Amino acid sequence: MMSGRLYGLGVGPGDPELVTVKALCLLKAAPVVAYFVAKGKKGNAFGIIEAHLDDAQTHLPLVYPVTTEALEPPLCYETIISAFYDEAALAISGHLEAGRDVAVICEGDPFFYGSYMYLHDRLAARFEAYVVPGVCSMLGGVAVLGVPLVYRNQSLSVLSGVLPEDELKRHLEAADAAVIMKLGRNFEKVRRVLAELGLDDRALYVERATMANQRIVPLDEVDPMASPYFSLLVVPGKKWRA
Repeated sequence: MMSGRLYGLGVGPGDPELVTVKALCLLKAAPVVAYFVAKGKKGNAFGIIEAHLDDAQTHLPLVYPVTTEALEPPLCYETIISAFYDEAALAISGHLEAGRDVAVICEGDPFFYGSYMYLHDRLAARFEAYVVPGVCSMLGGVAVLGVPLVYRNQSLSVLSGVLPEDELKRHLEAADAAVIMKLGRNFEKVRRVLAELGLDDRALYVERATMANQRIVPLDEVDPMASPYFSLLVVPGKKWRA
């Protein structure tokens, strides 16, 4: 029996109309649709494509054992999440070995901070694997903010808000433009660094870009205790007139 094929499908940052034609065609043709989801939730990625699924398709939720909550010692996030990806890869490989194609949907782009990449690392050497790029949250963010990100030969840094403060500062000092993701509880630290570097006047903040509950908030009005996971900061490159 031929093995099934693994598809990593980027389904965009939130707006269902930003799913590519190719991703949609492969999604509809896949007998098994897998998606990452937090406990007790439907999941944003699933919500984007739910209307395109039919009853004949098998839905395979991959439920995160932890997300952003703090863990008490001796629990370790890295160990728990690594075991989760091992188990998810095993569940998917069962379908692939039985000859069933599996489409794993991923918010944004599968290879840009996408959870799919950890399955790809575990399965691509054993099965045919194809990745369909998607509109990533960074590009969705600058589109709704209405600002060009980089001009001409400017450099761009894409940074995680989880970085230590000194490292974040070093990267921002060297960049012409930057996008800072994974804010959440890291927001106040990031805002402090931007102020120290004099970049707070250029920085723009958006929550859940392109989603129905999108919010654009002035930087100094953001509640650091309420900044969601799906938020980002953009420091656009300085304008250049052609």
